[in-house]
Amino acid sequence: MPQIIPIRDLRDTTKLSEMCNATDEPIFVTKNGYGDMVIMSMATYEARLAQTEMYAKIMEGKAQADRGELTDSAAAIAKLRMKYGK
Repeated sequence: MPQIIPIRDLRDTTKLSEMCNATDEPIFVTKNGYGDMVIMSMATYEARLAQTEMYAKIMEGKAQADRGELTDSAAAIAKLRMKYGK
């Protein structure tokens, strides 16, 4: 369940830091009852960023496959052997 806090709770930075580090989910900050910001720990942010980048690379590979830009494994291995020797 998402955590939602009012903007005035941002004053207690120690408590806020503990809240962020205690969960792997973002914390939603409201202002006058409406969504205003989202905060999260650095570890959570980095994990989400890595996940987003991974999904982008998967979609790029799928798009290449859809366009027919494929290389069979034997050709790929031969190309790597030529590049790195062995």
